[in-house]
Amino acid sequence: MENFINLLKKYNLTVSTAESCTGGLASKRITEVSGSSAVFTCGVCSYANEIKASVLGVSEETLAKYGAVSEQTAIEMANGVRKLSGADIGISTTGIAGPTGGTAEKPVGLVYIGMEQRFTEETEHMRNRAIRASRLRGLFAGTMNFASSAALAIYSCSWWSSGS
Repeated sequence: MENFINLLKKYNLTVSTAESCTGGLASKRITEVSGSSAVFTCGVCSYANEIKASVLGVSEETLAKYGAVSEQTAIEMANGVRKLSGADIGISTTGIAGPTGGTAEKPVGLVYIGMEQRFTEETEHMRNRAIRASRLRGLFAGTMNFASSAALAIYSCSWWSSGS
């Protein structure tokens, strides 16, 4: 996690989180690192669809058509928290944490990770490499620790692999 914070500091970037299934765990992991206040603007725990809509600006149409656990919702959550906080980067998690609540279409362990970034001339090369949403299934199904770590690690890895 320190590498993630140092990376944000290096590029003078700020981050905010919008979490559903991880219940604030990604925010907690960021704020446990000394010096994170220089890069972390806010975290929104949005379990209820009403909060996703009213606070984060997820459209009612998206929630009705795709559901709260969807790539579209994850992206709108990330964009909403980025705009709400004024951060450069918004990261979101939404999924079926388990142990109950899964269906055949959306099983326990399905997690979408949304990422939105305000692009500048310095970071424009990331536009085509940014990961918008990811699906996580299998061995770590229902594990919030894994989902919160993955959300932050995926973003970090997309930066490192870009050669920045």
